[in-house]
Amino acid sequence: MSLYPSIQPFHSDHLAVTGGHRIAFEQSGNPDGMPVLFLHGGPGSSSKPDHRRYFDPSFYRIVLFDQRGCGRSEPAGGLDCNTTDHLVDDIERLRITLGIDRWVLFGGSWGSTLALAYAQAHPGQVRHLILRGIFLASHSELDWYFVGLRQFLPEAWEELWSEAPGRTWQQLVRRYETLLRGPDASRAAARWSAYETAIMSIGEAQPMAPPANGDAALVARARVQVHYLAHDSFLRPGQLLDGVATIAHLPAILLHGRMDFVCPPVTAHALARRWPNARLTFVEQAKHASSHPALERTLVAAADAVRDRLRGAGGG
Repeated sequence: MSLYPSIQPFHSDHLAVTGGHRIAFEQSGNPDGMPVLFLHGGPGSSSKPDHRRYFDPSFYRIVLFDQRGCGRSEPAGGLDCNTTDHLVDDIERLRITLGIDRWVLFGGSWGSTLALAYAQAHPGQVRHLILRGIFLASHSELDWYFVGLRQFLPEAWEELWSEAPGRTWQQLVRRYETLLRGPDASRAAARWSAYETAIMSIGEAQPMAPPANGDAALVARARVQVHYLAHDSFLRPGQLLDGVATIAHLPAILLHGRMDFVCPPVTAHALARRWPNARLTFVEQAKHASSHPALERTLVAAADAVRDRLRGAGGG
């Protein structure tokens, strides 16, 4: 099944949170339906209209929001009081503001990281999780992304590292932190984004297009991402894997592209081994992008399966 037809929000607003941030959020679908929260990737990306389309709008009350510093949230690229704990608190504040008791979490890539962090902090508020392209923010994942992928992308790797001293990803990230605050921030952001685009384009007949949001948006996105990476995503080593015990009772669907070069499949496998109520499916031929037809169909089917399960349990 392809995505559901396009729909418009029935409610959009900003929520004032701590540190002077105002997070943009919206609701679409059935106002009286089962709440589902879509968590976008990044860090630094944003929600998009197509993100509403994974869900049956007759059943789900679909909530999207832009994380601190991201998308339509204010201030754009804001780094003060912008940590994983702050984002978890924002999600909880949004839940309370919207009068939601418990909800389904749906997140991909960094969105899967944030979904796990929130669920482990507030397990009583979560009904089910659907996670795609699992990312646990570990050093081994980042070693692969910034160092190991040189074996596949020597040209893009050299361009990314062209102004970075040393050969550790930590040094690289610190250097980009500085560059993104300087007069050449636009060039640094373009180089940073080009590396990700090159990874997403591995094996594609047509290279993926880089984000087309303009220089300011590209710089804001890169600043937020580098800010998180420079601080180990504000997570303790092994925090999300070790915390699975707190959510082991929650049902989850884990979906991962077999050919995902951004987030290696071994990460999803490691998570599934710790989580007795999680069902992992590797989507053959799919990579990291949720727009891959096979992955897209599988995500819609997962949301429909959760719908059917909750209906059967009297949940909507």
